[in-house]
Amino acid sequence: MTAKLDYRWQLREVMATRGMFSTTDLRPLLAERGIDLSPSQVYRLVAERPERLSLSTLMALLDILGCTMEELIQPVPVARGSQRRTAAAGGAAEPPAGGSAGVGKFRPRRARIAPE
Repeated sequence: MTAKLDYRWQLREVMATRGMFSTTDLRPLLAERGIDLSPSQVYRLVAERPERLSLSTLMALLDILGCTMEELIQPVPVARGSQRRTAAAGGAAEPPAGGSAGVGKFRPRRARIAPE
């Protein structure tokens, strides 16, 4: 039986170990290597787990950060019995492996509107 694998996208963590704490630090470095992304695309690349990524962008990230692919993309086994559902399939999308399911113990307080 073949083990099912998923992956953990570690770009934010790798950037932090290199002293890059803002997504705006990455955009000019990508542009130097011929990768022209909008500010929102760079933010999504850092903050979210990409499903599709061009190899030229991946190679530029590896060059900028001086890291290996194993540091940036970490394979993880899929938890047994857990299947990812998409919004198109009628369910809410499950958070990526290793990601947080929300805001944890930090929850907003319910607003109470008092009549005047």
